[in-house]
Amino acid sequence: MSDALTPAERSVVGHLDEAALVDSLMELVRIPSMGGTDAEIDVQETAATMLRDLGTDVDRWDVDLPELAADPLFPGVEVERAQAVGVVGTVDSHERDSMPALVLQGHLDVVPPGDPLNWLGSDPFSAEIRDGALYGRGACDMKAGAAANLAVVRTLAAAGVRLERPLAVHCVVGEEDGGLGAFATLRRGHIGEAAVITEPTSAQILTATAGALTFRIEVAGRSAHGSMRTEGVSAFEAFLPIHAALMGFEAERNRDPDPLFVGSVPYALSFGIVQAGEWSSNVPDRLVAEGRFGVQIDEDPRLARARFEDVVNEVAVKDPWLRENRPLVTWPGGQFSPGRTDADHPLVGEMTAAVTATGGTAPPLAAGVYGSDLRLYTGIGGIPTLHYGPGDIADAHAPLEKVSIEQLVEVTRSLVVLTLRRCGVAG
Repeated sequence: MSDALTPAERSVVGHLDEAALVDSLMELVRIPSMGGTDAEIDVQETAATMLRDLGTDVDRWDVDLPELAADPLFPGVEVERAQAVGVVGTVDSHERDSMPALVLQGHLDVVPPGDPLNWLGSDPFSAEIRDGALYGRGACDMKAGAAANLAVVRTLAAAGVRLERPLAVHCVVGEEDGGLGAFATLRRGHIGEAAVITEPTSAQILTATAGALTFRIEVAGRSAHGSMRTEGVSAFEAFLPIHAALMGFEAERNRDPDPLFVGSVPYALSFGIVQAGEWSSNVPDRLVAEGRFGVQIDEDPRLARARFEDVVNEVAVKDPWLRENRPLVTWPGGQFSPGRTDADHPLVGEMTAAVTATGGTAPPLAAGVYGSDLRLYTGIGGIPTLHYGPGDIADAHAPLEKVSIEQLVEVTRSLVVLTLRRCGVAG
């Protein structure tokens, strides 16, 4: 570790229990907490228990789903839920009733693992350690970050530290399909002076994220027997010029991206589901395409949706069939606005200093190409927020998802130092 640490900071960091950190990550990864499943509830209960065992003041509540869904700012969902649980743990401090000086946030829901045969031993939730990395769905995105947040609290407790100002740990779900958990947490009144979301950032500090809107396009055709296809109108073929126009639209929107983006297509427009027809020897009379539409940083999602719809409408106006049978564009599911924290905000410098103080290289500043809870914390919560956490985003949602244990430990050390400096130590 660097000489930039004070003797007191070095002593506290020395209390980090690396084995307990890894054990807690393994426990979380082994819970298959896909959105909308009972395991999504189970992982929150586990997090609440961990926080109670660490001596924090835990607020565990049942989320009022109908009430949130009626909120004009509700971020949307893509899976059905009968229940959701919110969990916040607050570390006791000298100024007990003051606003938390720092929030550490992590989501515990995960995306489906896909074909089990693509995983070690055919178990996507094995939490197996191999060659210095822990494997499993959610290991990188982002249970490693959540485990790091918990380990900060564990380290403070082991060192006998009492903070001057509170630290809050937010454990949320529903991030992968809209941000339900973060929205519920903020609406419950849990805010702070600054927040770090410990998403995997590939050794970078992310101060901004693009938005992402889920779209659906429905295209009508006219059915006919496949042997008489000219008597019908294929919805699939009617969709092709729409697809081509939208791909051109994507290229146009990515010509001059924000300089924080490096080597990527920050505002991607992709089709995840395309369904047409019901019978192989019929001309398909309906096509439904669903996908993800990237929103530019600082762009109003309402304007982004209007621009998207204009492209589809322009194609329809020029096409004889589509002009009379207009495609229908709707916006179901998650609606992620972009978000940004000023790069010169003190939190950015504090995070950088904490990384270098614990022996790391000063992280470059970057922007994320995906929607995240950052936009809810900076927008609805008005909380300066950044991403910094263990893992490579390229491993998120991928087969054989993994996180480096060495990087997990390094990030946790940095978060401990950031907490000590931002929250202060009571005399």
